[in-house]
Amino acid sequence: MRPHQTHVARLLTSAAVAAFVAVAAAGCTTTGSGETTGSIGATSTPRTEADWRHEVEIWGDRYKENPGEPDIALHYARALRATTQRAQAVAVLERATIQHPHDKALLGAYGRALAEVGNYAQALDVLGRAHSPDQPDWHILSAQGVVLDQLGRYGEAQRHYSSALKIVPDEPSVLSNLGLSYALAGDLKRAEATLRRAVARPGVDPRTRQNLALVVGLQGRFAEAEEIAKADLPPDEAEANVSYLRSLLAQRNQQTATKPGRPGAAPARLLQRSGDS
Repeated sequence: MRPHQTHVARLLTSAAVAAFVAVAAAGCTTTGSGETTGSIGATSTPRTEADWRHEVEIWGDRYKENPGEPDIALHYARALRATTQRAQAVAVLERATIQHPHDKALLGAYGRALAEVGNYAQALDVLGRAHSPDQPDWHILSAQGVVLDQLGRYGEAQRHYSSALKIVPDEPSVLSNLGLSYALAGDLKRAEATLRRAVARPGVDPRTRQNLALVVGLQGRFAEAEEIAKADLPPDEAEANVSYLRSLLAQRNQQTATKPGRPGAAPARLLQRSGDS
């Protein structure tokens, strides 16, 4: 991360930042080598924090009875991650992958969990074993891209997203991640174009639209950013977020005036990934 990006990121400790993006769902379900809903007594996807706590109790009891069952480990870890018990989720998945080292669904979940606790190098290693070049999984390619973005390796991340899009053209979650990668790299115009493609797709995560609002606002088009944000937020919250962004940009411009640098990169902590990653 370049100096001016670091400076902006440090400004993002205010609670006001959380309002700029839509509140994340506690967890999302994917298919293939991603995390699955499984087949052992699976119910509908939990929606509330209380639902996820209930899931922790249910799958925790099943895990105690049969910790060697991969599907149970996946469900339990998923519930733990949704309730921010990330270190415990890593431990559950680590144990499961030791017992089932070739289970790609477990490896995919374990790699994501490692990334969530900041173990990016290990996450890349594990995710690399969750699929193979002759049978690539777009979920894993996208997850690898997210980890590479966290490491500041934006070019490599974007190549992973592009590979995923060859498998699932116009998949909104991948387009969203690609747009965020462009934003973090400072290419706001390409970020905007990519995020607009994502929000045009059916069933897009609301956070993607809020990230588009952020990218538009970072280019100084505040009224347009506010209109985009209003699609998912109450008008007063959208207005407050744009006001906060104005003040943030004013601080950044002042910093740039004293320490010129490459303008335009989006502040990392304002951006949120969609659930499929």
